[in-house]
Amino acid sequence: MNAPRPDPEALLRHAAQEGRGRLKIFLGAAPGVGKTFEMLSEGQARRREGVDLVVGVVETHGRAETEALTRGLEIVPRRAVPHESHVLHEMDLDAVLARAPRLVLVDELAHSNAPGSRHPKRYQDVEELLAAGIDVYSTINIQHVESLNDIVAGFTRVRVRETVPDRVLEAADIEVVDIPPDELIERLKAGKVYLPHEATRALDHFFSKSNLSALRELALTRAAQAVDAQMLDHVRAMGLGGTWAGAERIVVAINELAGADGLVRAAKRVADAMRGPWTALFIETPRVAGFVDAQHARVAATMTLATQLGATVAVVPAATVVDGIKAFLVDARATQLVVGKSQRSRWFEWRHGSVVDRLVRETPSVAVHVLPIDADHAAPIAERQRSAVWGSSGGYVLTTAMVAGITAVASALFQVLNLGNVALLYLLPVMAAASLYGLRTGLFAGIASSLAYNFFFLPPTGTLTVSNPENVVSIFVLLGVAVATSQLTSRVRSQADLAASSARTNAALTGFLRRLTEINDPETIGREICAEIARVLDTHTILLAPQTSRAMTLEAADAEGYSLGTLDFAAAQWAYDNAMVTGRGSATLTASDWVFHPLVHRGRTLAVLGLARDGSADPVRADRLPLLTSLLDQGALVLERMRLESEMRDVETVRTRDRLRGALLSSVSHDLRTPLTVVRAAAAELRHGVTPELVATIEQETRRLDRFVANLLDMARIESGALNLAIEPIDLSDAVAGASHDARAALTGHPILLDVPPVLPLVRCDPQLLHHCLLNLLDNAGRYADPGSEIRIAGENRHGNLRLSVIDTGPGLPPGEEQAVFDTFRRFDGSDRSTGGTGLGLAIVKAFAEGMGLSVEARNRDSDEGAVFTLVFPASAVVRTTAGEGDI
Repeated sequence: MNAPRPDPEALLRHAAQEGRGRLKIFLGAAPGVGKTFEMLSEGQARRREGVDLVVGVVETHGRAETEALTRGLEIVPRRAVPHESHVLHEMDLDAVLARAPRLVLVDELAHSNAPGSRHPKRYQDVEELLAAGIDVYSTINIQHVESLNDIVAGFTRVRVRETVPDRVLEAADIEVVDIPPDELIERLKAGKVYLPHEATRALDHFFSKSNLSALRELALTRAAQAVDAQMLDHVRAMGLGGTWAGAERIVVAINELAGADGLVRAAKRVADAMRGPWTALFIETPRVAGFVDAQHARVAATMTLATQLGATVAVVPAATVVDGIKAFLVDARATQLVVGKSQRSRWFEWRHGSVVDRLVRETPSVAVHVLPIDADHAAPIAERQRSAVWGSSGGYVLTTAMVAGITAVASALFQVLNLGNVALLYLLPVMAAASLYGLRTGLFAGIASSLAYNFFFLPPTGTLTVSNPENVVSIFVLLGVAVATSQLTSRVRSQADLAASSARTNAALTGFLRRLTEINDPETIGREICAEIARVLDTHTILLAPQTSRAMTLEAADAEGYSLGTLDFAAAQWAYDNAMVTGRGSATLTASDWVFHPLVHRGRTLAVLGLARDGSADPVRADRLPLLTSLLDQGALVLERMRLESEMRDVETVRTRDRLRGALLSSVSHDLRTPLTVVRAAAAELRHGVTPELVATIEQETRRLDRFVANLLDMARIESGALNLAIEPIDLSDAVAGASHDARAALTGHPILLDVPPVLPLVRCDPQLLHHCLLNLLDNAGRYADPGSEIRIAGENRHGNLRLSVIDTGPGLPPGEEQAVFDTFRRFDGSDRSTGGTGLGLAIVKAFAEGMGLSVEARNRDSDEGAVFTLVFPASAVVRTTAGEGDI
């Protein structure tokens, strides 16, 4: 056995914890056992030690002794969250992060946050605190653990809706807060847990003594399992040897014999009695290559039974069964081993030894449970396998031919070779036969070589008689060397086969994950999962998932033309709802032609994978089940990644929509109110008489209001994708003249210089959208240009791209923000709102320009102060008449 060494995965898990905070959970069997009291008591002790500590959230439920423990502790005020007609108060996560204490107390880990919070669950808030390097103390009851939710509901008749994933407990330090059931019932009657009328009802239902005893046992057992798992992870990371039996760990070694299912059931009883985790182990030796279909089917059925009974399934390649079991026992730190002993003859055990006897002798730190196995049912299979065990007839024929060939070569060279060199030549067919066909064929080659050497080369030749006693020694030496060589060669071949099998499995997993991680299309990922699993396992593969109606739908398949019946969909639905294997070869809905495996990630079923093989009841052989499990885990991981990416896109869309809505309301509340206020004031003045100034004011503000509304409508068209283009040739001189005329009211006080040569070629674009672009650019220039300064519109044809620029004289653009001016609601006037505007104009220009196939640029002027906004018409949008026309 190799000396223990650090486990790389355990080391990586330990390295991932560096820089993170530590979580300590005070675990109770039921409400009222004193979890919060114990957490606050320890918090007070840590504060007295000088630890920087704050209270994130604590629920005292009006208990005076609990409230007394909060005195002297810094409490972060809770955040008010309006919800419907109420105001809810939640832990202020951002305030705690900003405060950055060394330790924070967070009560009720399973609590669901109010709608609108950053995280839906409080344990997710805690995970963010831990990621920030802050230690956390928290509390939870055993019924809130996800994996135990169904068990608790089974005997309490109460299903808890707020749960915490098991992974949270597995990564935490756990302190069990425990009191006897009778004492808790007395506390309940005294009104220390619930109000009197609630306590009476609770005593009749949840808080019965039998329920409390069962919950107490669950809490202690779950805490022991978490501590044992953490201890094993530390032992593996440190590379420490020994069993470290903090808790019982059971392993059952299964085989292909008929009684292997009895071993699994016995191991389940042992695991239940000792309340420990258990693993069904199958050792994949070179002998497995000779298994017939019935043996593979029996191993698969036994492993399926173990999975259904709650075992972890493992397939370990090894040269021998004993070596494989011993290595796994050391790695798993197992304390109990369940093995079967079949009825073997004395002659068989003398030749091959006893696996059970060797395990008892060579695993002194493990308790071995030996159960008898009736192997009578396996006799017909053994007879059919005999030919595979003893080798193929073709191997013996080729070995005989190799011995004959070596004899011919040795006869031709006999005059120049001595007998010792001839004997060495006969080692060649022995090594070749053992390497190609195994041990028994190698032994046959050794015996055949010895006989040929004696018959053809030892005097008297032509007989098997040996006249010289020294030659007898040579024969036996040759035979011994041949046997030893064949054994060594066969062992090397077995190890090479195991290494090749492991390499193929690793390559399959690596290739599978690499192909899936390269895909970002949700519609393609399902097809790739099916195609890759079908290729690796040589099966027919389909993927099903529920739609909005909860009915299973065929999402992808490795090939076209699969037709599923009602029973197949029912089996798939059952597999999805219960996270269990269903269909052919399972224990549920076995009449289906498919076997359905759920793709589960962190307790959530994402989809169902169906497998089938033509003419076979078992689409996946037993020795390939661990590979299938790994493929399913990786497929589920990829589906979860796609789901999270989709949710993040939806969340980002909602955030963008909310941000735009908030910006729009902020802008509209001011920029639309201003012209309305002016119009209302002017209308009031009309009562005292109409003057040209009032009419002009009303017209000006009305046009301004119309401009705001037009921008809002244009942005709505852009967001909805309702841009209908009417592309036609346009003369830029006419377009610029029309836009400057319509914008003259907004440019009052600014001289307009039109510098658009009439020789410029026509351009293809939408005249209405181009008019809107020019209006918005001129309106923007009028707002930001210095009072009385000139605004110039210039056109040029530069290297085939026609450029139309609006140039102003003013403060210009902030350095580095040239492209940011086109963002929606982006303005650079700070708190000074004298320029007005909604911040939509330039965003509309960019959207309309890109819709027509143009581009828009922004920059500061090179010589004077001011900004330049340019519409760029590509060569494809320019109407060419004659070569070089319009170039300036």
